[in-house]
Amino acid sequence: MALAGATTLAALNMNAAEESKKDFTAKAGFTDEIVAKGKGCEVKRSQVDEAFILHKANAAAQGETIAEADREMVESRLLDRLIYTQLLIAKSTEAEKVKGKETAEKIIAEYKSQAPSEEAFNRRLTALGLTPEKFRAQMIEQGVCEQVVDRELKSKVKVTAEDTKKFYEENAARFEQPEQVRAAHVLISTKDPTGSQDLSDEQKKEKKKLAEKVLARAKAGEDFAKLAKEFSEDPGSKDKGGEYTFPRGQMVPEFEAAAFSLKTNQVSDIVTTQFGYHIIKTYENLPAQKVEFAKVEPEIKERLQLTEVQKQLPDFLEKLKTDAGIELVAARAKKADAKK
Repeated sequence: MALAGATTLAALNMNAAEESKKDFTAKAGFTDEIVAKGKGCEVKRSQVDEAFILHKANAAAQGETIAEADREMVESRLLDRLIYTQLLIAKSTEAEKVKGKETAEKIIAEYKSQAPSEEAFNRRLTALGLTPEKFRAQMIEQGVCEQVVDRELKSKVKVTAEDTKKFYEENAARFEQPEQVRAAHVLISTKDPTGSQDLSDEQKKEKKKLAEKVLARAKAGEDFAKLAKEFSEDPGSKDKGGEYTFPRGQMVPEFEAAAFSLKTNQVSDIVTTQFGYHIIKTYENLPAQKVEFAKVEPEIKERLQLTEVQKQLPDFLEKLKTDAGIELVAARAKKADAKK
């Protein structure tokens, strides 16, 4: 899952171990050793272990594996992330905590809107080794960290009009916009609520009848956006009246062919895809063109600011560690044992 609004610190979304895990550790008689500590920071072994488990699950979900020989290196990186997260949160103001939480809630809502259902969204989290509660906690931590970095670094990066204009002119190809179509659709899904299984033939027949009724109303001139909000089963667009703007190559072939072939304000017949039955209305065909500088200037400014922040971030985070007097306790103990 890629996150909007988490550009510079996406790697820092590691969350502390759950209370239930701490309880289990205590009851089982294990010592949850401190592996790193300093002013405003204390990281325990259980937190590193949990971070490693989540990291492995995330890698597995992407078809990757982590060799046991690489574990120490990976854990060292994860430990740094846990330290940085704690130190950044310790520097945050109450206002930044509120803003970070608001940002996190928006991102979570966006993720949920892109999933076929709540159940499908939760299954995806489970595959990543997360619960909804843990995911939310991670996103809030990440959002708060972003707020601190914005205050400490981004707010101090000055980008001039000359800087943005120069970037625009030197990267002209980035701003070439291909032919696009602005269209809306009503999807009558032929998948089960999880989005993973096809409905039975009988269920599909009932769905087809519903699609035909919606099509008749659309052809009769009813407000298409209202029809989409009432009937569409596409969670990514129904609340926006079913609308998308997209170039060729982004949608499934049947949907794309119909949308690009329709005239302005024309409604398609029923278009069948792997997702179900679509009724499509094309609002506007947008020819290929170069996006005007004025439209992308804020985006360019943001990009240049973040590029500079990313350059400064490693030194900034290391200074946080130094100022906090971070000690790697477990590492020190291992060295002492090795000398014996």
